[in-house]
Amino acid sequence: MPQIGREIKKDIAFNRNEDVTKNLIRVLEAKAKMIMLGGGEKAIERLHARNKLTARERIDKLIDPGSAFFEIGLFTAYDMYKEYGGAPSSGTVFGIGKIHNRDVVIVANDATVKAGAWFPITCKKNLRAQEISIENRLPIVYLVDSAGVFLPLQSEIFPDKEHFGRIFRNNAIMSSLGITQIAAIMGPCVAGGAYLPIMSDEALIVDKTGYVFLAGSHLVKAAIGEEIDNEDLGGATVHCEISGVTDYKMKDDETCLNQIQNIIGKLGDRHKTGFDRIAPQPPKFDEKEIYGIIPEERTKPYDMHQVLARIVDNSELDEYKRDYGKTVITGYARIDGWAVGIVANQRLIVKNAEGEMQVGGVIYSDSADKAARFIMNCNQKKIPLVFFQDVTGFMVGSRAEHGGIIKDGAKMVNTVANSVVPKLTIIVGNSYGAGNYAMCGKAYDPRFIVGWPSAKIAVMGGDQASKTLLGIRLQAMKKRGEELSEEEKAKQLKEIKDRYDAETDPLFAAARIWIDDIIDPLHTRTFISRGIEIANYQGELPEFNSGVIQT
Repeated sequence: MPQIGREIKKDIAFNRNEDVTKNLIRVLEAKAKMIMLGGGEKAIERLHARNKLTARERIDKLIDPGSAFFEIGLFTAYDMYKEYGGAPSSGTVFGIGKIHNRDVVIVANDATVKAGAWFPITCKKNLRAQEISIENRLPIVYLVDSAGVFLPLQSEIFPDKEHFGRIFRNNAIMSSLGITQIAAIMGPCVAGGAYLPIMSDEALIVDKTGYVFLAGSHLVKAAIGEEIDNEDLGGATVHCEISGVTDYKMKDDETCLNQIQNIIGKLGDRHKTGFDRIAPQPPKFDEKEIYGIIPEERTKPYDMHQVLARIVDNSELDEYKRDYGKTVITGYARIDGWAVGIVANQRLIVKNAEGEMQVGGVIYSDSADKAARFIMNCNQKKIPLVFFQDVTGFMVGSRAEHGGIIKDGAKMVNTVANSVVPKLTIIVGNSYGAGNYAMCGKAYDPRFIVGWPSAKIAVMGGDQASKTLLGIRLQAMKKRGEELSEEEKAKQLKEIKDRYDAETDPLFAAARIWIDDIIDPLHTRTFISRGIEIANYQGELPEFNSGVIQT
């Protein structure tokens, strides 16, 4: 297989890029460390005083010793709900961990954050956990410790299709699909939330700390006048010895977690999908050089081949239509031994077959046509797809329109949408407009999607958007006979751009689960490898059918 990449000249520009990227990662790691404390050290101490473990401690004890937890949504709710004191990681920790060497989705309420109450984004995060379980046919474990819906925001979480009730609907659907669901009631489990553990296959409850009921003691007294405490109303003894609602009475958190391990350890094996894997080989070039390759300014060109050469096994890429549609790179490679099909935006200014210059990061008709055909090939060959996004959108202008850019773009979008092989997406830099869609953005069901700290996600770039928005504002003022001074125009332009730039930050996207995580570029190989390993549990793939495509 042909080798790509070359030695990099480590000049001033390289060093500056490297410093910028490393600083972004340092800042990100510091934020992550704070988020992992949940409600803070004092809240953790109060939890420990009640003989309870934190959500992260429970997960650490549940998964196999020495194994890594593949966390999803660490930055969920970042900088959101500030008027309520914030909700670090949305008060829920979830991801995929190995239990008896089997991949299992684990969802744990963080009782140190508003007693584990559910904010609107918490619901979206839990639905994402169930989606991953369903797509990949993975068992799921719920570690329940929640006060229920965060009442000040009940209208944003209660009645709609993708609100709180959807979770219980999913419980039923997952059961019908044969997906194992295990719930451990390790704290409060109230009102509608009580249905989640009881709709699971098996429910465990921790004595004296776990409670499950449709209404707590205070509400019972207000509603029907009955005086009763929570333990006698819905504690472990009641539900394991009287009502029969729960299946196992556990003396403490650790005993409960051990019992979950015992249950998971006896599950039968599933038929794997059978994605091809051989012994992995490291890239020929130093992965750390990615830091210096990605330019500080998102508009500057760079060679995506150089990035890929530091990610794919042995720095080998068998390019498909290498000399055609050059603003998108397509080719077969291996990553950590797994066979993959790569679709990546090329940021260099290149020449097309007619010798015309094509701007990097833009998808032209020939690039879209090539990518669509390659994606169909990967579906036919049962090869997972990996997208590396750094795209400013599709080409515009009369020449592009007359050449059928919409038709060719639609062809690419169609094949991405209808793909049946797992898709994994890494947002390296820009992710603008329809380019986000064509390169498998969140709306196109990637199994997992992450961004590097250099990612920018928006309809268009900040400069273009701010000038467009200011122009619209000025037009409206002109109709009213009003005008702004040059100084006022500059001030408003800066205000618009600052707001727009804040909304294109990867943290803004991660907070809203537009991406699953923000990762260090050096973790990209691990992310892709684990993603395909998890997807390999799916079993037989459905038949690929692209439907009607205009040619």
